[in-house]
Amino acid sequence: MSRLPVSFLIAAAGLLANPARADDPKTPYWAAIRAEEVNMRVGPGEDYRIAWVYHRQHLPLKVLRMMEGWRLVQDPDGAQGWVLARLLTRERSGFVTGKDPAEMHEQANASSKLLWRLAPGVVGKLGNCGSGWCQIAVGPRQGYVEQARVWGAGEP
Repeated sequence: MSRLPVSFLIAAAGLLANPARADDPKTPYWAAIRAEEVNMRVGPGEDYRIAWVYHRQHLPLKVLRMMEGWRLVQDPDGAQGWVLARLLTRERSGFVTGKDPAEMHEQANASSKLLWRLAPGVVGKLGNCGSGWCQIAVGPRQGYVEQARVWGAGEP
């Protein structure tokens, strides 16, 4: 055999042994609950005990690790466990943090018109974040909230 085909076969075998997958994101990354009910388990399999049952569609979760069809996630309260990957979506959402309501403004600054006050725990769909503010939609209400008040915004 000539050198070129042997080198080619070795390179091809290496690629097949460890395929690069563009759809596998690096961890950590943000995800959100897709389904109306999701079980968080203590291990990556349906044989493991259920630690939590979530009933909050669009609740943001931080994905920490991936194992086959399972994701190790962390919720806004810090609880960690395993969730089936198919029950998550990459649509960005945010969870309002703090003890007091967060102000939703018309523009990305505190001097713009105050539209709503969002109670801690409110979940909304996130748009772009920049300059310390995030665009957020809670049902039909849309505006901007300070990024520091939104869990699920920024780098995971």
